[in-house]
Amino acid sequence: MTTAVIVDAVRSASGKGKPGGALSGTHPVALLGDVLRQLAARNDLDPALVDDVITGCVSQGGDQSLNIARNAVLAAGFPESVPGTTVDRQCGSSQQAAHFAAQGVIAGAYDIVIAAGVESMSRVPMGSTTQGSDPYAPLTARYPEGLILQGYSAELIAARWKFDREALDAFSARSHRLAAQAAASGAFDREIVPINVVGTDDTNVEFRVDETVRASTTPEGLAGLKPAFEDAAMGARYPEINWSITPGNSSPLTDGASAVLIMSEEKANALGLTPRARFHAFAVTGDDPVIMLTGVIPATHKVLERAGLTIDDIDAFEVNEAFASVPLAWAKDTGADLDKTNIRGGAIALGHPLGASGGRLTSTLLGVLESTGGRWGLQTMCEGGGMANAMVIERL
Repeated sequence: MTTAVIVDAVRSASGKGKPGGALSGTHPVALLGDVLRQLAARNDLDPALVDDVITGCVSQGGDQSLNIARNAVLAAGFPESVPGTTVDRQCGSSQQAAHFAAQGVIAGAYDIVIAAGVESMSRVPMGSTTQGSDPYAPLTARYPEGLILQGYSAELIAARWKFDREALDAFSARSHRLAAQAAASGAFDREIVPINVVGTDDTNVEFRVDETVRASTTPEGLAGLKPAFEDAAMGARYPEINWSITPGNSSPLTDGASAVLIMSEEKANALGLTPRARFHAFAVTGDDPVIMLTGVIPATHKVLERAGLTIDDIDAFEVNEAFASVPLAWAKDTGADLDKTNIRGGAIALGHPLGASGGRLTSTLLGVLESTGGRWGLQTMCEGGGMANAMVIERL
């Protein structure tokens, strides 16, 4: 069977996903195009050899409409012969892109493929593409009380897994502390590619440091923030909720892009490229769409079974920190060691540019495995609608 390998993985630094954020003046097509161009250039890869570019993007409207993958390929200066397609697996879109890309290589459909992701939450705000519509309307017969916002789902997880506000804030402060330490040590230097942006003095500057990390964050400081989703009607519907989810223990709105260069091991060797990791196992699963964010738990069990590994075999975990309650519940249910989880911080600090986050996790996971000498890495993402992706990679 053909083996699929990761040759390289890169990302932009994370910009605050609001007007005035470092990347808010950059069109998402140009942002992803720049990341694609730099990925090819730093690996001395002729872009004409790329069979496909599979790109995750959640809000596919406005600046991100009309198949942003193809538009970014053209913006990158790749030959017109290189195709691109855009996928939506909600927050796990670029991880799903990597699954599709690697599975295409294993099946023999591709020799070289790029799995990418992009989201400009400043230019295409979350939810803006559904305004004036109710995509859940046909589901009321099955879910008569209706589906709910992810923030309420995060509250339900905190309540049902019995995580109090102090535990959520302590985990969130940890995320910022570890991310700040990683940035200061140069741990992110290999994964972040510089993006030229217009600075405050109207001159071009290089943006290459995550804008969302706050090194001064403490649990005490986070304790002063008010709950973000408190609502009397929802409180009556779910009396177990303690209203513990705040902007400080949630991932911030973020702009960013990522790209992973995937090949058959044979093709990488023929091109004189050294693979960094091998894809070992994949899983995708659905779970309760109301509590929504717990799919990472069955997805982890499923991918470990497929990999023939146990949770203790894994040397490093990357679990998307959509809200602090998600990785905490995941660790409690799976028995994973939090000391091996998100050791360079997570999305609470590094940001969550929806469509790009899967690629961001992959780039960080590779760096962690290489710096620690670990062999096995597991990455998993919770996703809207109660889904989750998980994959196991093996460092080479």
